[in-house]
Amino acid sequence: MKKDAKSSEFKSIAAQYAHAQTLKTKEAAQDAEPPAQASAKFKRMVTRQKARDFQGQYALLVTFFLWIFFIHATGIYFFTKGFLLTRFVLDFKSECDKVPAGLLRSAETRKQNGCWHDKTFDKAVVLIIDALRYDFTVPIESTEPRHFHNAFPVLYETAVAEPQNSFLLPFIADPPTTTLQRLKGLTTGTLPAFIDAGSNFAGTAIEEDNLIAQLLDANKTLVHLGDDTWQALFPTHFDPVLTRAYDSLNVWDLHTVDNGVAAHILPLLHPLNNTKWDVLVAHVLGVDHAGHRYGPDHPAMGAKLQQMDTFIRSIMAALDPSTLLVVMGDHGMDAKGDHGGESDDEVQAALWMYSQKGVFGRRGGYALPPLKAPEKAVAQIDLVPTLALLLGIPIPFNNLGAPIEEAFIGNTGDDWETLARINALTGSQIHRYQSEYSAARELDAGSTAKGLALWEAARTLWDVRGEATLEEWEEIYAAFSKYQMETLDMCRGLWARFDVPSMIQGIAILAVGLIVLIIYANPLEGDLTDFSTLRPIQILGGSVVGGVLCANLSTLYPDIISFLDASLLGATAGSLLVSIWTPLALRYLRKLFSPLPCTAWGWLSLVSTLLPCIGFASNSFTIWEDEILLFLLATFALFALIASLRLPSRTSRLLGAYHSIAFIVLTRLASLSRLCREEQMPWCRSTFYASATSSTSAPWHLLVPFAIALFLPGVIRAHYQREDSYAGSAPLWIGYVFRFGLFLNAIFWTLAAADDEDWLPSLPEGVLKSVRTLLAQFVLALSFAAGTATFIWAGPCLSLSPLSPARKVTLSGAANAAGGQYFLLVSSLALGLLLVQKPLGAGALALFLLALFSLLTLIPLLSLHTSAIGPTALALLGSLHFFKTGHQATLASIQWDAAFVPLHTIRYPWSPLLLVLNTFGAQILAAAAVPLLALWMRPPGKANARVADVGRAAAGLLVYFASAALAAAVCAAWLRRHLMLYRVFSPRFLMGAMALLVVDAAVVLFALLGGGWSVASAAAVFGF
Repeated sequence: MKKDAKSSEFKSIAAQYAHAQTLKTKEAAQDAEPPAQASAKFKRMVTRQKARDFQGQYALLVTFFLWIFFIHATGIYFFTKGFLLTRFVLDFKSECDKVPAGLLRSAETRKQNGCWHDKTFDKAVVLIIDALRYDFTVPIESTEPRHFHNAFPVLYETAVAEPQNSFLLPFIADPPTTTLQRLKGLTTGTLPAFIDAGSNFAGTAIEEDNLIAQLLDANKTLVHLGDDTWQALFPTHFDPVLTRAYDSLNVWDLHTVDNGVAAHILPLLHPLNNTKWDVLVAHVLGVDHAGHRYGPDHPAMGAKLQQMDTFIRSIMAALDPSTLLVVMGDHGMDAKGDHGGESDDEVQAALWMYSQKGVFGRRGGYALPPLKAPEKAVAQIDLVPTLALLLGIPIPFNNLGAPIEEAFIGNTGDDWETLARINALTGSQIHRYQSEYSAARELDAGSTAKGLALWEAARTLWDVRGEATLEEWEEIYAAFSKYQMETLDMCRGLWARFDVPSMIQGIAILAVGLIVLIIYANPLEGDLTDFSTLRPIQILGGSVVGGVLCANLSTLYPDIISFLDASLLGATAGSLLVSIWTPLALRYLRKLFSPLPCTAWGWLSLVSTLLPCIGFASNSFTIWEDEILLFLLATFALFALIASLRLPSRTSRLLGAYHSIAFIVLTRLASLSRLCREEQMPWCRSTFYASATSSTSAPWHLLVPFAIALFLPGVIRAHYQREDSYAGSAPLWIGYVFRFGLFLNAIFWTLAAADDEDWLPSLPEGVLKSVRTLLAQFVLALSFAAGTATFIWAGPCLSLSPLSPARKVTLSGAANAAGGQYFLLVSSLALGLLLVQKPLGAGALALFLLALFSLLTLIPLLSLHTSAIGPTALALLGSLHFFKTGHQATLASIQWDAAFVPLHTIRYPWSPLLLVLNTFGAQILAAAAVPLLALWMRPPGKANARVADVGRAAAGLLVYFASAALAAAVCAAWLRRHLMLYRVFSPRFLMGAMALLVVDAAVVLFALLGGGWSVASAAAVFGF
């Protein structure tokens, strides 16, 4: 029994041991599996952590460039606030009972015959023919007749045949020659401020004393027909029942406004309707729109002028003797039909007055209207006192103009007494304005001494006149006229006083912002993979602290700086101070003045950036900026050629030499597209339009978009195939969708030419416009919707090729994974930009893309990925092609018709956006292409390092544009008294400032968001 018990116990122990062994074996097996599982889990955890790190660094990078945009916008705001002049407006208003010069008449006389002077007319029809240049109205004998020659003879013929009933004079506008500013001058009698030019799209109501308000106070019924700008300036002044306003900015429409005005004005002139109104203001736009769309030398312009001739004759036939007819242009137009600047053709408009009373006259020697504009010209502000006195209302308080001699000198041409009296009235009103203005602005006695002396001399002659002779009246007239001219000159000088502290603030902000960009574009050691050195929280804190401190100071000294300006200035200064105080910045600043470029490429980048900036100090260099840019690009290509010939590999030498030469040839071809500015004549020949006097493309230009559609996709495909990147979505987008969109572009411009030149007269009007508008909308949808979607969902352009013997596969395109995908975004953007350019401008942008590929080949070939020369060369390319797409640093070169490419009429915000895409298309394309400098032909690496390279390249690009904007601001400020300020230096600053802000926005929207997406897509395949 004991034996059996022991045996049973032994078996139990053995069973337990066996069970323990089994458990141990299982545990051992389990212990053997975890390392592999843990390894996989660890790898996934590391990948997620790297992805989160990448997203964090990427968010910091985007935030940094958004902050840079804020810095640039603030600096430009403060500079323009001090540089672009604004006029101090007095709120005083002239009154009928407060007559200057002590000439107050009885109340009954004022009620019957006018306030300050006997009225000549009870009613008036004022017709503004927009952009009526003076030479459109006078006979011209020429061996080379133009379409605008002798097409509008009624004004000159009537002035010659009936000199007592009419006169025709050159009517000189004060720049800027934009409609809004001209209407302000024509109704207030004051000089314009340059900053008002930016308001031409949306005028604000005129609050200061003006002709329209004085007529309304005199219980006159006012009717407006035509350009709706009048409604913006005088929203409650015109009779709402009879008034008819029309859209003023649709430059494609030559007839709607003119036909509408003609249809409504003639019934109002009928005797049955003559009592419904007192002053009728009509503003037609066909001449202006024909100039913008075609240029002055075009059959459409001749037809429009002939229509105006017939229109004026019909109005003359319907007038009664008590009604004055005034026909005038608000400005002229240049040789291409544009305006906005201060060239002779832009400022020389025409003025014609007519009545059946026979009250006008000429001084001896001017029996006929002058055939050339400089002769016997009058200023546009002179219309204000002239109309006021003719209609018997007070002269507006802020007026600086003088009465027009021909309206008051009488039939015999010697009514000096009337001229003396009305000039005494006008001079006295100007003296009253000058006194109030001097008191309000606390002017020193020296600035007004000369004018006051002339006033005292004129007033002395007036006070002792007695029974004056004709010669004495003429002397009084001349004395008051001399005082008026001196006061006008004095006011020009006073209103040219700049706010220098604001300008200095703006320059300082731009300068420090440029230093920050240089620091982060060119780190002294390592790379910019750790954007935490930017210290965004500290920068935000500095911005808040600075803004609050300066805002509090503004409450203590409100007369010195406003709350908004103080907050902006403090926030900007605080954030800049903190950014300069970062560890990376301090390391750089310690060596800022010691290191110079240590390579030839560094020197070339520095010189290529500084030379154009230095050139802005000279009007000649600024005028010929496009030639300077072309020279600098050729210099870069020459450097690249020399460097290529020193490469060790024969294949590399040939490839580098080929693309260096191709770069020179492509930029030279682009330079053949040229729009000359007036100052470049006669050493420049325009090729961008059909002729120097046209705003339409030559017929052969229509071949350019077709050539682009045929060849550009093939060239892009060849570059993709060379890098084994023609895979994934690339064949579909480049080979089919992109090419199809380019063909639609070509068809669009062909239909536009057919519509402009009336090639298909049998088609109903508007059919071609509707068809091409739909085409344009479809192309823009392909570009910005389908193209962006393709880029987002495409992924890296990779392909797998099986190798059957070893049953392996080859991965192609890895060396250009991120670059190949990103160029899909660039090409989709290019498709839309090519559409909004005119045919030759599209050709220039296509050459830009080809030159870009040569640049992208040279950068890795010459190991220039980390050099500043890549972004600098790209910025030079964008700047050059700004000029080659038909633009100049002038207001007149703006291609307004681009706002209507996909639209029938003005639509906000799309129309201004289209103008930006047209004007700055080359710079936008350069900003969008900047990530390719860091991604093209570069194999996948650390995602943080790649996106840091993109950020560095973007900063390098912005260094060039920020330097140009800063230099243009400094030179404009230094040369603010220069004769060419508003013709050369100020427009160049405006162009540079706008280009900088546009490039800032494009860098964030395209380069950073798109570049970061491409890097992330490649990292998702190859790892972060």
